[in-house]
Amino acid sequence: MRRRRAAVAVGFCASFLLGSVLNVLFAPGSEPPRPGQSPGPSPAPGPGRRGGRGELARQIRARYEEVQRYSRGGPGPGAGRPERRRLMDLAPGGPGLQRPRPLRARPLPDGVPGWPPAPGPGSPGPGRRLGCAALRNVSGAQYVGSGYTKAVYRVRLPGGAAVALKAVDFSGHDLGSCVREFGVRRGCYRLAAHKLLKEMVLLERLRHPNVLQLYGYCYQDSEDIPDTLTTITELGAPVEMIQLLQTSWEDRFRICLSLGRLLHHLAHSPLGSVTLLDFRPRQFVLVDGELKVTDLDDARVEETPCTSSTDCILEFPARNFTLPCSAQGWCEGMNEKRNLYNAYRFFFTYLLPHSAPPSLRPLLDSIVNATGELTWGVDETLTQLEKVLHLYRSGQYLQNSTTSSTEYRRIPDSTIPREDYRCWPSYHHGSCLLSVFSLAEAVDICESHAQCQAFVVTNQTTWTGRQLVFFKAGWSQVVADPNKTTYVKASG
Repeated sequence: MRRRRAAVAVGFCASFLLGSVLNVLFAPGSEPPRPGQSPGPSPAPGPGRRGGRGELARQIRARYEEVQRYSRGGPGPGAGRPERRRLMDLAPGGPGLQRPRPLRARPLPDGVPGWPPAPGPGSPGPGRRLGCAALRNVSGAQYVGSGYTKAVYRVRLPGGAAVALKAVDFSGHDLGSCVREFGVRRGCYRLAAHKLLKEMVLLERLRHPNVLQLYGYCYQDSEDIPDTLTTITELGAPVEMIQLLQTSWEDRFRICLSLGRLLHHLAHSPLGSVTLLDFRPRQFVLVDGELKVTDLDDARVEETPCTSSTDCILEFPARNFTLPCSAQGWCEGMNEKRNLYNAYRFFFTYLLPHSAPPSLRPLLDSIVNATGELTWGVDETLTQLEKVLHLYRSGQYLQNSTTSSTEYRRIPDSTIPREDYRCWPSYHHGSCLLSVFSLAEAVDICESHAQCQAFVVTNQTTWTGRQLVFFKAGWSQVVADPNKTTYVKASG
């Protein structure tokens, strides 16, 4: 596996130097159907293969029709069916970027709204539409990872912005199993590419601060098959649960709040209630501390049909839930409840309660218990998470404490460079760096730590606006620093 990844990375970097980045990197494929066109039949499978031409064509058509539904459906911004709308117009003289031959623009299904997306932090810049031309002189190509269908790479654009590139992984399980079954490389690529196409449409239709931004795409001729598809998206860091458990409660709460806001958006999206069938930490990334969903090719909008509540059993490894069947013949809230319970079992139960401020624990325990029992929906869950944020940000969570008898001497424009001790959780592994709402809270923390003899207030703040403070085991050496203020125990 390491040799394969290394070989891919070397080939990828070489392709940049030769000016044909995607020819080397990505697997060959076929062009997605034009709007209004049938995807058409695939070539017949080779001798001795299971399945057949009709079955592969049926699967391609089903995925194509799913993309069509999502690109046209819902009353979202820009919905409707503008005549021959393109996700990006790359024709010479058009509003988009031009690309060199032999690359050819291919329109996506009609009705994809509002292109390009509004730039956000880390985006390549306002007003830019990224296509193949943006990938000519990229640098620092790195293999990020791959899943069932796609491979992801990190590159840096000429302007310095880092982006992610996604494409069908020709060595992946999805494409490989299809080729083994049907023996048709081009048709199997088309089948897999429609999952990437679906993800493109959903990233655009579900735009939200907690949905990864789509910056553009590129079709590149590769080997013997034209128009392999590469998407260009915002770059995030993988979610590593073991690392998250070692971070501050404030940062872990931010991730849970991000997830709550995302699930509320998915439950009330322009397309209807969206469920994530593949809901695992690896389907998300962190961008500047915010959790964002990145993998949407297994998302589903349609609710489950039913004739009675026995058709509405929501199954999980540890337990099952039975939901009501509506008079219209749909399982009520199944998409929303599936997302919420997955949020509980993968995120809330691990990240919310541990090392939280004691006065917030009862409310946090209520959130964890209610989502674990599905007694709340996403609306009430988000309301309670926002309440926690308000209590924490405003300082109302602080419990009344007795006034400390210890006096602290203020030394402005100074810091203590050494004499650190470790505490948990801390923003820095080698010292005790915590956030405080006020000077009084910093005093209370120092009084509660047996080692603490002083603390240094910095001018840095967290995402909630709280100040970062270093707590020190002594103050034998105090040095000048215009950006910090030191407080030492007068009796120290």
